[in-house]
Amino acid sequence: MKIYVIGDSISIQYGTYLESQLKGIMEYSRKGGIEEASVNFDHKTGANGGDSKMVLNHLQLIKEAGSIDADVIVVNCGLHDIKTDPGTKRKQVEIDKYEENLFLIVNLIKDLPREMVWVRTTPCDEGIHNNSGVKFHRFSEDCLEYNSVADRVMQLKNIPIIDLHSFTSNLDEDLYCDHVHFHQSIRQQQAAYIAGCLSGLFSSH
Repeated sequence: MKIYVIGDSISIQYGTYLESQLKGIMEYSRKGGIEEASVNFDHKTGANGGDSKMVLNHLQLIKEAGSIDADVIVVNCGLHDIKTDPGTKRKQVEIDKYEENLFLIVNLIKDLPREMVWVRTTPCDEGIHNNSGVKFHRFSEDCLEYNSVADRVMQLKNIPIIDLHSFTSNLDEDLYCDHVHFHQSIRQQQAAYIAGCLSGLFSSH
């Protein structure tokens, strides 16, 4: 079985460990351009899937190309959507548009047709994030609200959900290496958790 990952910089950082954890079980690939994305994970370039609109656009390109070498597409987006302008308070993608984009993403993947798995957006600590000098803000309440919207969409569409948000929140450790990304030990645990979830979902395939 082959999986293809489209997600934000969090997924890039746990991706190497996930590929290792899945070795011999599933073939791993992801949206390309890891070196480009790694220059600045706050910029939505290369392997960084970015916000929900960017994920949708990428999937539309895959559909237009006619095929994708994967059985399952693992999707995450949300951290870029909740970026908030400190002056205007506007979100990068407002929550109603986020919901609309998610419905379109699910329907597009069904049209390919491929199976889909959704990964919930990881937590952010606004006390750390919004005092770190980055030019945009994130708020934990927005993360919860956008995750709630995504939960509703995925449940309506019968898409399996991997709750990386709760898993990460429950780790009794120092989580963050910067304003929103995680220490290496956390990434390794996230990868092991996701690998276990994927193995459980598709063990009979």
